[in-house]
Amino acid sequence: MGHISGLEQAYGSLQKRLVQSIQGAADSPTLMKILSMLFSPEDAALARRLPHKLASLDTLSRNLEIPREELNDKLTDMAKRGLVLDVEHEGLRYYVLAPVVIGLFELTFMRMRPDMPMKELALLFEEYFFENNADFVRTLFEGKTQLFRTLVREEAIPTGTYTEVLDWERATSIIDSATAISVGICQCHHIAQHVGQACSRSPEACLTFNYAAESLARNGIARSITKNDAMAILARSKESGLAQTADNVQNKVTFICNCCGCCCHVMKGIKALDHRPGIITSNFIMNVDTSKCKGCGKCEKACPVEAIRIDKKMDGARLIKWAVRNEQACLGCGVCTTVCKTGAATMMQRSQRVLVPETVFDQRVMMAIERGKLADLIFDDPERLSHRALGRVLGALEKTEPLKAVMAAQSLNSSFMKRIVKAAKKKARDFANIVA
Repeated sequence: MGHISGLEQAYGSLQKRLVQSIQGAADSPTLMKILSMLFSPEDAALARRLPHKLASLDTLSRNLEIPREELNDKLTDMAKRGLVLDVEHEGLRYYVLAPVVIGLFELTFMRMRPDMPMKELALLFEEYFFENNADFVRTLFEGKTQLFRTLVREEAIPTGTYTEVLDWERATSIIDSATAISVGICQCHHIAQHVGQACSRSPEACLTFNYAAESLARNGIARSITKNDAMAILARSKESGLAQTADNVQNKVTFICNCCGCCCHVMKGIKALDHRPGIITSNFIMNVDTSKCKGCGKCEKACPVEAIRIDKKMDGARLIKWAVRNEQACLGCGVCTTVCKTGAATMMQRSQRVLVPETVFDQRVMMAIERGKLADLIFDDPERLSHRALGRVLGALEKTEPLKAVMAAQSLNSSFMKRIVKAAKKKARDFANIVA
């Protein structure tokens, strides 16, 4: 009984550690089953002591009191199995505990794993994402700052008028500026295959870039490709009717997903919960020219988030049909424009530009503030009692009405954010330097 209790404690502590991540995780017996299949008890005992931000091998060795080479061997093995993320920067190795999303889920299903019971894991992840009225998805969508943003199809952008499109809004620019690129299997499509719900689109569709691409390729999770290869995958994905979503940052974008509404778990969650936007929209939105629209329904069928419907009315003896866009639901991906044969569906700029954080670090800080996890971000060291004490103090402050009022005021939000980001970067200099 003591052995069983010890195992439950090890995996329970790891689950609590994952709940503290900025992305969060819902407590669940299903997650415990997933963790027990992915992590050995020894893995779990080490993982629960790891930080949620990148830390150097030397720092971890010192803090965990584990010899450097021994720790490096353990973490390297865990990285190859997709349990931790590792990054090489200026000759040094850095590690971070992988969150559930973006992390354990993707790193498990971005490749074939004959050494793992993949169908059983697929069924468990599917259950975990949507059990209890989709508790996990609700946690993932919490706050205004999201993990994912939409990329508009460049060919759908209107010509002949002044239209501002920045480089970070273009998938081709993200590919062209990348220092490294890799591709892996779409994890959502992979799970759908195991549960018998996959569509016919090509599964090799997840592009990763820069330090993330290097890490995934080094650990055999994805394969390195050229920029020409990536451009070809992008073109094929567009031709297949897939929408492009990316890391919700402007600089050092780490991924582009080519998504369909039938397999993508984020898009399925958006539709199931009617949470708009679980994916940040592009700076464009669908526009319908009713004089050209025949109401054929192709755009309605192609839209991955069900943001289009076909309305109809009788005009005498003639039935008139036309497409209607849901402004709150439209991602601004432009998929509708490529299936419209009459030219009725076009893209136009939104009246107000969408806020996108500059870097991954800025994104994480904004998410932490919105979700009441700023203390977890700044004092993220489970081995230090002083940090836990300071974290509790800041955690209590985060819940006070004055701080909530400050964050609610848009005019104060910007200056407040800059101070917080500056302080957080000082506390987590290595992480900030790598992702900024």
